[in-house]
Formats: sequence, structure tokens, C-alpha cells
Amino acid sequence: MKKLSLKITLLLTVFFAGSSLFAQDFQGKAYYMSKTTMDLDQFGGQDMSAERKKQIMERMKSFLEKEYTLTFNKSESIYKEEEKLEAPGSGGRRGFGSSLTGGPKYKNVQTKEMIQDQEFFGKQFLVKDELKNIEWKMGTETKKIGQYTCFQATATIERTGIDFQSFRGPRGRDQKKEGEKGKDSTNSNESKAPKTIDVVAWYTPQIPVNQGPDNYWGLPGLILEVNADRTTILCTKIVLNPTEKESIDKPKKGEEVTQAEYTEITTKKMEEMREMYGGRNGRGGGRGRN
Repeated sequence: MKKLSLKITLLLTVFFAGSSLFAQDFQGKAYYMSKTTMDLDQFGGQDMSAERKKQIMERMKSFLEKEYTLTFNKSESIYKEEEKLEAPGSGGRRGFGSSLTGGPKYKNVQTKEMIQDQEFFGKQFLVKDELKNIEWKMGTETKKIGQYTCFQATATIERTGIDFQSFRGPRGRDQKKEGEKGKDSTNSNESKAPKTIDVVAWYTPQIPVNQGPDNYWGLPGLILEVNADRTTILCTKIVLNPTEKESIDKPKKGEEVTQAEYTEITTKKMEEMREMYGGRNGRGGGRGRN
């Protein structure tokens, strides 16, 4: 009980200290690094050599490791990926990954709006939906991220976007003999990723806005770190009340769809690609060895 009281006292102290930052035109900018890990064995890579896996992971680095900025005020924010120049000789390998990368994401915690500009295989979409509440469980653990004291919060949320676990390797390799269809069907269902994700977030009441990176928000302080599934998002730098303010504008271009509709569109496209490349591998598997 004594330890809990000390935590509450610390929380109140940093909250009131942070509240002095606020003015009518308050704005801040947070810089984040995002890193996602991938097990190639789950995507048909069991027979690949270690060297081949290393080459593939290098090619996918720009897709799995990204940098973002979150520009925010008391009610709005815009989350953008920082553009990078491609390394010489990359040969456009980013093309596939860029089709799965979200554009600027706008959040308004007062009106509960979420709007994202998204290009997918050459077509522009405007994903527009309600900003969903996250049922956070507040913890008492603390740690320092840079100069900021952060508190832990956890939640279980629904998985959104493409379920990559559903696209593990060509079907021809996943299925066994025709007589084992029932067993394969059961295993296929079991192999799919769960529909929910456990999230651990770290927020600082020293910056008392309920904003955060990507879809994350709703805590009594800016979220500086998120660990969700295979992805970690970590804040590396914060600038408060910059001399030059940036406009936080809602994305406007593209065919308007909900998040559920956009997920259905992208999943269908990925399934088509899975069938197409699976068929090619089945017909030309021996050709690659000559």
C-alpha cells in the first residue's frame, strides 16, 4: 500500500508539472522508431539457407524498420512516416512494401475521428472511421524514457489490417495428400494468428495529452513506447512548443472507405497474389534449380 501511495504521489507531481506546458496554441512533435520482427519459417522459408534468409531480411528492412513523426496538440494529431532515400542498387524492391504502408494518419480525440490517406497497388483510398476506445489497464510500474518518467498500461485490442499469418507459403506446399484434407483444414485454422493483440504501452503524464503513435491513444499522457505483437514503437525525440507551428490537416484524397472495408479489399488482393505466386511456384518449382 505504501508503494502504491508513492506511485500516486509521483504521478500527480509529474502531471501538474506537465500541465504548465499547456497554452491555447500548445503543440508538440514526437519522433518514433518502429521495428517489426518476422519469422520467415512461417512464410514458407523452412527450406531456405541461413544466407538466403539474411538476404531476404535485408531487402525487407525498409518495410520492417521505419521512422515516424507525431505532430500533436491538445485534441488533434497527425502521424506520418518519414520518407527515406532508397539505397543505391535497391532496384525498387520497396514497391511491394510501400503498397502495404499507411499514409498520414489523423486522429481527433474530441470528435473521435480517425482518417488515413492510403495508397494500395496504385489506387488511393481514404480510410475514415471512428476512433475506437482502448480499454487500458493502468499499472504502477515506471521507467525512464529519455528525461521523461513513464507509467505502464496494458490492453488487449482487436487485430486490424492484413493478417499476414493467413498467407504462409503457397497452398501447394501447405497441403498434404488428398486423403488428409480434413486434418490440413483443421491445422490451417489453428495456424491463423489470433484475432486480438496484447499491448504494453508506456506513457508520460509530464506531457498531459492523450495522444500516441499509430492507433494508440487514451492515456493520461503522451505514449512514448508501444509493444504489440511483433512490433515495437519507441519515441526517440520530443520537441514541445516549436517556434514554427505545423498545420494538422485532415487527409482528403482518395475513395472513402471504413477500416473494415479497406481490410477486406487488401486481404482479397493479398489472397489473389498468394494464389498467383503459389501457382507459379507449383508449375515452375523445378525450373529454378536448373
